[in-house]
Amino acid sequence: MLTTKAAVATGASPSLPKSGAISKGYNFASTWEQNAPLTEQQQVAIVALSHAFAERPYPVKLSQEHVHGQDNGLSISTKHCTVEESGAIEAVLVNTNQFYKWFTDLEAAMKSEVDETLDLFNELQLQHQAVATKTKTLHDACDRLLIEKQRLIEFAEALRSKLKYFDELENVATNFYSPNMNVANGNFLPLLKRLDECISYVESNPQYAESSVYLVKFRQLQVQAAIRSSSGSKTAVSEGVEASVIYVRFKAAASELKPVLEEIESRSPRKEYAQILAECHKLYCEQRLSLVKGIVHQRISEFAKKEKLPSLTRSGCAYLMQVCQLEHQLFDHFFPSSSEDISSLAPLIDPLCTYLYDTLRPKLIHEANLDILCELVDILKVEVLGEQLSRRSESLAGLRPTLDRILADVHERLTFRARTHIRDEVVSTVGDARSSKS
Repeated sequence: MLTTKAAVATGASPSLPKSGAISKGYNFASTWEQNAPLTEQQQVAIVALSHAFAERPYPVKLSQEHVHGQDNGLSISTKHCTVEESGAIEAVLVNTNQFYKWFTDLEAAMKSEVDETLDLFNELQLQHQAVATKTKTLHDACDRLLIEKQRLIEFAEALRSKLKYFDELENVATNFYSPNMNVANGNFLPLLKRLDECISYVESNPQYAESSVYLVKFRQLQVQAAIRSSSGSKTAVSEGVEASVIYVRFKAAASELKPVLEEIESRSPRKEYAQILAECHKLYCEQRLSLVKGIVHQRISEFAKKEKLPSLTRSGCAYLMQVCQLEHQLFDHFFPSSSEDISSLAPLIDPLCTYLYDTLRPKLIHEANLDILCELVDILKVEVLGEQLSRRSESLAGLRPTLDRILADVHERLTFRARTHIRDEVVSTVGDARSSKS
């Protein structure tokens, strides 16, 4: 078969003489054909190849040469054009061994290329696995971050829902102490409802930091609301009339006097105008005192009849602060350049504060309960001086001397009662114990 294919490939004549090598090759080919028969499809492929080789022209260098069979076997010379001309592999096949060697080398070269290709595929697969692993790691990290983000958002929302009750303290206090806030105001009841909700929440969560402090402050606002609601329904009509006479009409009269007062204030650096302005302040305070002193005295007297000492102190201070704030606003309407001077309103504020002091002092002198005295200190020092005066320091500055004086009296009474308690209870107990031992 090899001989036949070689003859076809080289275009040899079929009339070549048969030698021993050719006969041996033929026998070998016949045995090969019998042991490894070809299928019909393979035979068709061989015929097609033989036609292709038969029609192939000789190379240029072999156009004048002839192929001869010799005794030692069939000599076949096959030369291809150079790589530059045809791109084929140049090879000379003389016998079967050379063909097998050439075929083995070709197979080895192809196998080497296949191995290299497989190595490249393996490396590519490893890189693909590395990229897939990194991608999966990145996806897992993104999923964890999304879960953590959602958890933090939920935590922030939960924290905000809890803190809003504590944040309401400043909002409720600001609205509650507004000059326009009273029982008839439409925002009073919703504000009171919100205050009750905050108190209920703080009471049900005592484990939160500073919850007790916030609860005390909420309670103080609730007490103020109760005082306003209890007295508002009974005195709403009378207070309306009082406000109309004392403040509205008085403020309406300022339109005629205000231009003259502004001219006097603008010239106050001059000595003679400063004296005139001081006389105007004095006359204004006298007129205002004559209007409000009876009402203030009556209201404080009503508090003293109905309420105990701690509640009286809280209610009286709250009422005086409201009066002082209204008086400061009215004074600022008449004398805008002089409203920052505390001494300007002293002739009006001091007598009003004296009513409260004269009402509280006899009760303080006769108070023997240490708990009530401590509560009074807390009311004056924390609620009144600490919170309300610090929030409205400018308009309530005239109250501070009287409040400090009341606080000093409470401290003095508390100290005296503490010493008396130690002398009566502790010392007597120790004396009894010593006498029993003897």
